Amino acid sequence: MQCIRKQPSRTKSQELLYQEQTKATALMNGKLLGMEGDSDLQFLLTGGDLLKVRSSSWKKTRFYKLQEDCRTMWHESHKKLKSKQTCECYNRPPASFSIDDIEAVRVGRQSEGLQKYTEDQVENRCFSIIFKGRRKNLDLIASSEEEAKQWVTALEKIISNTRNLNRQQKTEHWIFNCMRKADKNSDSKMSLKELKHFLHQVNIEVDDDYAEMLFEKCDHSKSDYLEGAEIEKFYKMLTEREEIDVIYGQYATTGGQMSSTDLLNFLLKEQRESASLDDALKLIEKYEVDETAKAKQHMTKDGFLMYLHQPEGMIFNPAHKEVYQDMSQPLNHYFISSSHNTYLMEDQLKGPSSTEAYIRALMKSCRCVELDCWDGSEGEPVIYHGYTLTSKILFKDVIKAIKEYAFKTSEYPVILSLENHCSVEQQKLMAQHMTSILGSRRFLIKGKRLNKLDTIYSAEGTIDDDSVSEDDEAADAEEDEAKKPKQTRTFITMWTSSAESTLRAPEQTPPTTTPFPCGTLATPSKEMDVNQGRFLPNGMSGYILKPAYLRDGASEFDPITLTKGDWLQHKVFHVMVISAQQLPKLKKKTKSIVDPLVRVEIYGVPADTTEKETQNISNNGFNPMWNEQFQFEVYVPELAMVRFVVEDYDSTSHNDLIGQYTLPFTSLQNGYRHVPLLTKNGDVISSAGLFVHIMVLDAE
Repeated sequence: MQCIRKQPSRTKSQELLYQEQTKATALMNGKLLGMEGDSDLQFLLTGGDLLKVRSSSWKKTRFYKLQEDCRTMWHESHKKLKSKQTCECYNRPPASFSIDDIEAVRVGRQSEGLQKYTEDQVENRCFSIIFKGRRKNLDLIASSEEEAKQWVTALEKIISNTRNLNRQQKTEHWIFNCMRKADKNSDSKMSLKELKHFLHQVNIEVDDDYAEMLFEKCDHSKSDYLEGAEIEKFYKMLTEREEIDVIYGQYATTGGQMSSTDLLNFLLKEQRESASLDDALKLIEKYEVDETAKAKQHMTKDGFLMYLHQPEGMIFNPAHKEVYQDMSQPLNHYFISSSHNTYLMEDQLKGPSSTEAYIRALMKSCRCVELDCWDGSEGEPVIYHGYTLTSKILFKDVIKAIKEYAFKTSEYPVILSLENHCSVEQQKLMAQHMTSILGSRRFLIKGKRLNKLDTIYSAEGTIDDDSVSEDDEAADAEEDEAKKPKQTRTFITMWTSSAESTLRAPEQTPPTTTPFPCGTLATPSKEMDVNQGRFLPNGMSGYILKPAYLRDGASEFDPITLTKGDWLQHKVFHVMVISAQQLPKLKKKTKSIVDPLVRVEIYGVPADTTEKETQNISNNGFNPMWNEQFQFEVYVPELAMVRFVVEDYDSTSHNDLIGQYTLPFTSLQNGYRHVPLLTKNGDVISSAGLFVHIMVLDAE
């Protein structure tokens, strides 16, 4: 959450001046977002009343508006103060959220809260703001359908524009607003004291002598304040990238700039790309910011930095962002992005179950979700973690959510993994709901394989009535099927007869068991990072084609012994961790500066799994520099994953995660590359990143 600075009492003239400054700030931020003069932005800056819904009895009007930083939504709050629950900048509870914190805006009564606590007639006036992480949805009702549409349109536009900023633009926007916040008296000037506050705010701790030296270098007017061009000079000094200067200087051999030939040399020698002069010219045309240099087919240092922040300069191979693999193979030839206990938002013993958990999993391209089905008390099957205190959700509500969100991020089939504990009567309802709601979409139903399938067509036929969970399948593998209790069961009959034509597996192969990551899809962990990184390539379709030796039934591949075979492709992996930029402060340590270190981890077959880490840099999260080199041996690159981890070093306790990024070894790009950083929940950290040099060579 963001804090809204307490405004001091002002005279009329001071208030008019303040309002003009606020408008100017909003105008500048709108321009930085590419929304200068935009009517939707103006609508958000003006704000308005909305009905906030928490329960059937708690529905209250609140005023919402976008702050002049164009990234913070403020809303009035009547929350009572609790001990230590106040904003640092003034004595009141936090009452705002960042645009960066919003995952999505959903139109209508799509959230569980709105479906449960509102009536059908307000459908067109409702919308929900869905937050990243585990923060609760914000359910709202506008005064009219037109107003609801305007709120949704405006919010979606500013979210989209914010996300589409390149790294350099995000940095400019962020630093501009940090400077504004450091300007305590809102006079558009920066005193030495305010400069020190600003440096602390952007995660740099410097001694007084260094701060004074910076200040004196920029204070050309000797007025003891920085303003206008002096602030611009300070900004340029602060954002100077020494490492980029060195690299650029090595190849800018044409009048101090990179010609297209210079750039081609860089692409061939450093980036190890199969590039042509035409490729270099396209990069200049696409990313050069100086029109004069562009006309000469030159790239300036600013254009070079712009290129390095774009997909072509990132560590992940942009050719892997689209579906590039053969998608016509049998289903069991693919790794499939899968979720265990999908319905859980938090704790597996007493946490809430929610349709939102299914939506979030599907929006992350998960292609196999689990439904733990039990008899409901009111005749409708429910989903929850059996024999625990987790809350229950209706099976039909989950199926509706799955239908709505199954194919928004991937067009490839979704597998519904049923753990079925229901009676025959409620199994019939399950089949009816799936048939009527899902229709002719690309769904596969995965359950336990049944012996004597033909007996289900007989009124007296009997089959096993066991749970179909993955755990139970493993436990039952060696048991004698004939000794288990029997009872009549009709669910499979109902499903086969009514829905086989539209929801069956491809004829060449039946659905196969898919491996689950540890815990629910929403559980932040190293294992989840690796799992999500595995499915980053191939258009984030949720399907990754297995290496040929894992598709061959006669393969002798053994990850432990690693006998000779096609899987052995010994590589030497060189990594130089150069620097990081704009690392965030940790929320629980907002008053302290981070001491970052970087760890490079390899996951794969046992011979490849290892890690190495840098030294920590004290009191600098803004532009720490390591320049440390590591070398790894990778024997089975097709199964290897690379994880970059940035932590805040602590000598007395466990280090805290700042950010991480995980990708397949085979999706690495060589050369000088920026690495984006994600939060523990998998969300991109705006502006932050690593800068590394990668070189993958065949071992001799």
